[in-house]
Amino acid sequence: MEALDWVVIASYFGVLLGLAWWVISKNKDTADDYFLAGRNLGWFVVGASIFASNIGSEHLVGLAGSGCTDGVAMAHYELHAWCLLVLGWVLVPFYMRSRVFTMPEFLERRFNPTSRWVLSVISLVAYVVTKIAVGIFAGGIVFSVLLPDLRIGPLDSFWIGSILVIVLTGAYTVLGGLRAVAYTEALQTVVLILGSIAVTAFGLHAIGGWAGLREACGGEMFNLWKPLVPDGMTATWAPVKEPTRMAWYFNDNYPWLSMLFCAPVIGLWYWCTDQYIVQRTLGAPSETEARRGTICAALLKLLPVFIFIIPGMMCFALASSGKVDSLQQALIGPDGQVMRDEAQKAYPLLVATILPQGVRGLVVAGLLAALMSSLAGVFNASATLFTMDFYSKIRPNVSQHQLVWIGRVATAVMVLIGLAWIPVIQGGKGLYDYLQGVQAYLAPPIFVVFFMGVFWKRLNAPGCLAALIIGFLMGLFRLAVDTPPKLIEGFKYEPNSFLWIVNSMFFQYYSILILIVCGAVMVVVSYLTREPDYEKISGLTYGTTSEKDRLQSRSSWSRGDVAASIAVLVAILAAYVYFRG
Repeated sequence: MEALDWVVIASYFGVLLGLAWWVISKNKDTADDYFLAGRNLGWFVVGASIFASNIGSEHLVGLAGSGCTDGVAMAHYELHAWCLLVLGWVLVPFYMRSRVFTMPEFLERRFNPTSRWVLSVISLVAYVVTKIAVGIFAGGIVFSVLLPDLRIGPLDSFWIGSILVIVLTGAYTVLGGLRAVAYTEALQTVVLILGSIAVTAFGLHAIGGWAGLREACGGEMFNLWKPLVPDGMTATWAPVKEPTRMAWYFNDNYPWLSMLFCAPVIGLWYWCTDQYIVQRTLGAPSETEARRGTICAALLKLLPVFIFIIPGMMCFALASSGKVDSLQQALIGPDGQVMRDEAQKAYPLLVATILPQGVRGLVVAGLLAALMSSLAGVFNASATLFTMDFYSKIRPNVSQHQLVWIGRVATAVMVLIGLAWIPVIQGGKGLYDYLQGVQAYLAPPIFVVFFMGVFWKRLNAPGCLAALIIGFLMGLFRLAVDTPPKLIEGFKYEPNSFLWIVNSMFFQYYSILILIVCGAVMVVVSYLTREPDYEKISGLTYGTTSEKDRLQSRSSWSRGDVAASIAVLVAILAAYVYFRG
């Protein structure tokens, strides 16, 4: 890092804090303003905020690392931009009509108060073991690469970076609420995209252009549709990894069956029902602005393949070809293969190695922007869930000022819990693998109750509650089984024992099992108990939507919205066609 880099970074923080201060000065001390920005966010702010919240640590560190080791395999998850269209066109009308603060509150309107409480617990647990801890961990990774010699007492650059990311992000998040988060994320989106484009451009120049990258990586790293090869070894879309008796069932990669059925469920849960994402649309003034925000976010969501995965592949190409000695020494092991643990540093290593001063400062600012925006979003979502779904229920007559204050305290507690979870992440195979695994265990029951609840009016509160509890317990059980091998060196379950089978089962197959069980439980329990009061859930399901509601939704979109949505779908299909090796 040179002096000019620090000037650029300081300028970024100056503009960011100035914008945050301006937004904070506009705030009103009310729950509606603090948690939903007064429901006055325009479509671009909604879209940019959704994108910035999503593009965080798992992309800067984990997704680029997966590009370095596995090529475009993880692009499947990034091409789920179509899920945002489902949010905008299918679910936004129900959310906007309900005028809720949180997703659990929507479940309360659709089913009952207990469902709201259970989903709030599940969501807060999910934020601790995924978004908060992973965000903090990735901040430490970035600092450990860019400033490896930084040390204060017993704290090395990893822990200093983790703590700094928390403090800087928490400062404006605690004070400004969703309005500060959303407006700063809009700025951070611009900085992030500009910086990432610079990395891609300089990386392509260093490797000899797009043709040079394809030659260095080989066709397999550009293949989303890797076929089953004769010796039984597989990759992304093949059903087996090793020629074992149950290879389709147990493996360490990404078989086609699970990617086909499980990955979309995780995507629809995340983009359409998660408070962390949907809260931005709830802050829009109308269905029109909310939908256009989701379309904008879907267009932006197509970028990570080219600004994170491709740079990760560039890092592999430069290291494996020996064109950059420092990258080769950092990433390539004695066996000539990429060291998976070190691959998580691919993106910051590329930044530190190939960029000129000044540009490097812009990109580091973009890295910090992504880390901070992701954490800011989850801090605010956690505070909203705890305050509106728990505290306001326990103290229904509390003042607006007190609600805001409790939200700030809840954020601080979530951060401390997240810090304690970092050692578990460090024991995993990779940041992105860790995140996808945990989400796969937690997503199915939430997906089932939201989507089946909206499309099937006969399903009732007992069915919803049973599906949530059973699905959540199945997910927690898998997490409990997976944790000892990560924390205890040399720990292994007895081969062919029940716990060994659970631990060895590929995470997406286990996720499909949870999905099937939850769906069946919800239907069976609902039909064994009495049907819901359809007047009470008017407007909350397709079967109870009035003609007035349908006409209002129809008037909220134009041909331009349809054309933009089709453009997103065409771009996704084009990517699948191109990345076939």
